[in-house]
Amino acid sequence: MSLPSITLTACDHSQLEKLALSSAQRGEKYALLLLIEIRRAKVISEDAYNVKSLVRVGSWVAYWTSRCISRKTVRLMWPEDITSDPSHVSVLSNLGAALVGLRPGDRMPYFVDGDMDVLTVESVNP
Repeated sequence: MSLPSITLTACDHSQLEKLALSSAQRGEKYALLLLIEIRRAKVISEDAYNVKSLVRVGSWVAYWTSRCISRKTVRLMWPEDITSDPSHVSVLSNLGAALVGLRPGDRMPYFVDGDMDVLTVESVNP
């Protein structure tokens, strides 16, 4: 399976790169995964016509995985904004790093408990 393209706004790219670099220095588990995704991203301006379809920090994302029949909906968050709400997913998690920069219809492999799974983005709401 080939990886889907990743698209980030210039502002998001800068903030995510700073977060990933500082988190990698602290040894956080998925920081390098996030950094790899950021480095391969296409960078666009904040006012690009298609920015609303991107998974960004703060977006609500409906997706399903190859393991699960039911759709899940989560909100991608900065690590410091995570609460006990189970719908909040940190951009520094395996799922968060896999989702960031995707669009509806994109399929992305990611690891869950050491096993590979594939997620498909159904919809994105800013």
